[in-house]
Amino acid sequence: MPVRIGILSYHFPPEPAFIPGSLAEELAARGHEVRVLTGFPDYPGGHVYPGWRQRWHHETHSRQLTVRRVPRYPGRVTSAKGRTASYLSFAGSATWVARRYFSDLDALYVFQLPATTFAAAGVLRLLGQVPAVLHVQDVWTRDGAEETGEDRWAARMGGAMTRIFRTAARIAVAAPSMRDLVVAAGADPTRVRTVLNWTDERIFHPVTPGVAARHLIRRDGRCVVMHAGTIGARQGLETAVRAAAALDRTMDLVLVGSGADERRVRGLAAELGADNVRFVERRSPVDMPELYAAADYQLVMLRDLPELRGTVPGKLQAALSCAAPVVASAGGDTAELVERARAGLSCPPEDWAALADRFWLAATIPPPARTEMGRRGRSAYLREMSLPAGVDRIERLLHEAAGRATAPATEPRGKLA
Repeated sequence: MPVRIGILSYHFPPEPAFIPGSLAEELAARGHEVRVLTGFPDYPGGHVYPGWRQRWHHETHSRQLTVRRVPRYPGRVTSAKGRTASYLSFAGSATWVARRYFSDLDALYVFQLPATTFAAAGVLRLLGQVPAVLHVQDVWTRDGAEETGEDRWAARMGGAMTRIFRTAARIAVAAPSMRDLVVAAGADPTRVRTVLNWTDERIFHPVTPGVAARHLIRRDGRCVVMHAGTIGARQGLETAVRAAAALDRTMDLVLVGSGADERRVRGLAAELGADNVRFVERRSPVDMPELYAAADYQLVMLRDLPELRGTVPGKLQAALSCAAPVVASAGGDTAELVERARAGLSCPPEDWAALADRFWLAATIPPPARTEMGRRGRSAYLREMSLPAGVDRIERLLHEAAGRATAPATEPRGKLA
């Protein structure tokens, strides 16, 4: 049954925000009336995109979909004060517009990032009886806030999150273990469901690598493990470099991308004399499926931090959708998903010796068995994480929130989605 759905999202295409973007398009294609409230595009550069000008009255329409954009403070916000200005300016603008724009909704979907929290709190308080479905991507924690001088900011964010968790009619979490964090922050456990994120399936799907991709990724006949994406503090790629250095005649480690820790990771590779560790500059997303196919495995790294155990990084969905086998150096949900799908190998995070053992085992597995790992991973992706599967679950939550469907008594156990 068609319903009137609002979508509140801090980011939206043409920014790289394919979850709220593809959800809006798919819900509209299914016959629902969809209204999006978002800001003007400025991510990741921190400047409003060329050709765009912030103003109050900006709407675009297509079929059943309307997108309304409101001004917000732009800029690369690396301080608590900058984040406060950006988040609160969006909250003020969104709340100002929401009374009329969202007044007759059946249900509101919130793509819940920390950046959206204050806006969500204001809009939900304003709309009153409109039921909301939160799709939680990250739970703000106060870990380290005192050391960085952000304790006051963390307290405000935590308080706002608690209010919206208690107010929401339904909550979807992007990883199973995130459920515990959300419940601890005030959510009713009977209202929480797991809805894993999907990837941009227009880009990430199985392909055959071309000559250029093979030349870029492969140097000889050795096994290639590739890490694609950010080289930052959360990934802990020093562990991968140490593991690869111990197997310098067995496999190659190729790091595609850049990030704040790139210089340190490069320095460690040079210090260890790891000639089998190679760096490739950041590539466009449209180039990545061929690079995935040119490598033998995709590496997914997460450090051993409590808040990361309930995280499933987007590169995992992209790899599985491309039928690429995975080596996961991570704990919690990421490792469980890889093992349950039998889509690759896993080991505990931040343990270079254990990862070296996984690299050695990966290199000894015959190519047909690697292909079968990739096939199983893609099958698991299509079943549990794909766009249709995710939108089906979100659509049901919206119907439940609007009183158009009966909610299951509990979430099924033993499944990731």
